[in-house]
Amino acid sequence: MLSRVADSIYWLNRYIERAENIARFVEVNLNLLIDCNVVVEQQWEPLVITTGDAEMFRDRYSTPSAENVVRFLTYDETYSNSIISCLSAARNNAKSVRDAISSEMWEQVNSFYFMVKDSSPDGSLPELPDFFAAVRTASHQFAGVMDATMSHNEGWHFGQLGRLIERADKTARILDVKYFLLMPDGLGTALDELQWIALLKSTSGYEMYRKAFHQINPRDVARFLVFDREFPRSIYSCLLRAEKSLYCISGNGGTWSNSAERTMGKLRSQLDYMSIEEAISLGLHEFLDETQSRLNFISQGISETFFTLEY
Repeated sequence: MLSRVADSIYWLNRYIERAENIARFVEVNLNLLIDCNVVVEQQWEPLVITTGDAEMFRDRYSTPSAENVVRFLTYDETYSNSIISCLSAARNNAKSVRDAISSEMWEQVNSFYFMVKDSSPDGSLPELPDFFAAVRTASHQFAGVMDATMSHNEGWHFGQLGRLIERADKTARILDVKYFLLMPDGLGTALDELQWIALLKSTSGYEMYRKAFHQINPRDVARFLVFDREFPRSIYSCLLRAEKSLYCISGNGGTWSNSAERTMGKLRSQLDYMSIEEAISLGLHEFLDETQSRLNFISQGISETFFTLEY
């Protein structure tokens, strides 16, 4: 497969997943505010912090109000990680490899982009949860269309890599920010429990968590989102499936022949034998921050191994 095509399919999927994750965070935050009988101050700033672009937000907007954060994360075309910017980039990548993907994939990306492009950036807060739910659904539809209409060859595996690495990164980010903000209070009030539930819902993990654990407990929430083997949005589950796709592409069967395989294998192996108690004793923030850094190294290794042309 041409490196240009592999690169485009990889980033097409990363951008779609990124748009979905942003919609998740904002939608859950909106629902949390609607469910609460009190105004939750400083509830919106953590969403910007999660993106890693808080400084950019502060340069462009005066305060982290609901309206400003929603506009920045959703409709700001000058912000490269907003939903509209991610979908524009995904559409451009899909357009450049239309001969390598199915027509149904292109149609789904195209309609997804115009759904967001044509929506009003001035919608009221009570109406916005439906919009973000539609973004989430459109992303799921793209993943389903890709699985059902594209041959599960190298191109498909590059798409899987992009989606899973992006998903693992966002799970680590949202858990890191929320855990840091909520841990001083633990579960002291009903509002604290609502916030932990919101954290689980932002990863679509609330129902599955409840099946595994009967009560909301910060340690169990972290254990579930980091180490659970079966939940598809946990960091460990994402790494297991991404590693399989990486080996299918390289054909090395787990021999760690390149930097991407070595970095991913080391991180997955660490999670194989680590417990949540060990992660917390090391400092959960430090552990999650290191995990994000290593995911970045994995992505860099994939780029250097498969996408970068050598002359």
